[in-house]
Amino acid sequence: MIRYIKRGRPAAVKSDAEATVRATVEQIIQRIEKDGDAAVREYSRQFDNWDPDEFRLSRAEIEAARKQLSAREIEDITFAQRQVRNFAQIQRDSMTDVEVETLPGVVLGHRHIPVNAVGCYIPGGKYPLLASAHMSVLTAKVAGVPRVVSTAPPYQGRPHPAIVTAMDMAGADEILVLGGVQALVAMAVGTASVAPVDMLVGPGNMFVAEAKRQLFGRVGIDLFAGPTETLVIADDSVDGELCAVDLLGQAEHGPTSPSILLTNSVQLAHDTLAEIERQLKHLPTASIAAQSWADCGEVIVCDTDEEMLRIADEIASEHVQVMTRDPEFFLQRMTNYGALFLGPRTNVSFGDKVIGTNHTLPTNRSARYTGGLWVGKFLKTCTYQRVLSDEASAAIGAYCSRLCHMENFAGHGEQANIRVRRYGGRPELAWYQPVEAQF
Repeated sequence: MIRYIKRGRPAAVKSDAEATVRATVEQIIQRIEKDGDAAVREYSRQFDNWDPDEFRLSRAEIEAARKQLSAREIEDITFAQRQVRNFAQIQRDSMTDVEVETLPGVVLGHRHIPVNAVGCYIPGGKYPLLASAHMSVLTAKVAGVPRVVSTAPPYQGRPHPAIVTAMDMAGADEILVLGGVQALVAMAVGTASVAPVDMLVGPGNMFVAEAKRQLFGRVGIDLFAGPTETLVIADDSVDGELCAVDLLGQAEHGPTSPSILLTNSVQLAHDTLAEIERQLKHLPTASIAAQSWADCGEVIVCDTDEEMLRIADEIASEHVQVMTRDPEFFLQRMTNYGALFLGPRTNVSFGDKVIGTNHTLPTNRSARYTGGLWVGKFLKTCTYQRVLSDEASAAIGAYCSRLCHMENFAGHGEQANIRVRRYGGRPELAWYQPVEAQF
């Protein structure tokens, strides 16, 4: 039996605020399409109070930012990027080009071709999320993307030195200090100062998410991202303090970030609720985390692991932390999640910052049909074919001709017929008989 010890507020119907976001983004896109850099600069002044001589940083400015960091900070960024690069390279090496002779004289293959230009958005308004530079810029470069443009908004009136350094160390070819919708639109449609890209990646607020939605099709995107989500699946092998820390650690992202405890222990459920109240009295980000927990937090109690598995797959959370006696049970059976964190020794923060897996993950139940950002997102798997012999061309042509007839495609059929005629096949096996007209 499934019981809700705590429920979040019901999901609101699409609000006037969401409609305002859509209209605002649409207007910004139209203005930048029309007025280019002048519009970009106007929006940068309006939204970020930021109006530098150039949005693109020079090499001297990048080096100056790096000098503001301590040796330990540089070492920590280096360590994190080493982990992300290593796992991304392992993933890339798992993707091999293919060429195989499927029939005598018929060769099929595919190649993994990197996207030519990618724009990476690094959030930096509320929190300077330098980890997003590792996850987007670095992963794109491991995939082989020739041109990576990376941008982040100013932080407290200036480029954030750690974000700039992380973008540079990750391999960004161009670094912009530009935020919000105007940054995404500039990269997607292009201006006099910013050449357009082919793909946009990276998390952001509701305006950034809406800009990606409206620009999708004109450029590719990684995924449609909503507020951060976390699901903790736990039994009485762990305690309420650990569960509370892991729930509030993600609730601090924002007031609309869902944090859910799914357990088969009523005692653990109540212990966790008490611990959350205690920890919120001391957490520096309690003003955000408390609202998130009050509005979006849930505690669900089930009787069995099987029930927890069913509910977890229905929730399809971005992050799923499994702290049970048998986490392998969930690894082998769960199908809908962004990333799994197995056992009490790991946690979502490890994945967000340093352990090596990518932290750009599906939200809003999109884990039902997609995974997160990885090197494969930056690669186009493109097929090709060769026919090496007259006999193969004629044999395939006869099949193709008859199949085209079933679909009433006369022109397609003649593409096959001419090969049958020219390469020594038996025209009577094709549907269309030889004709004098040349197609």
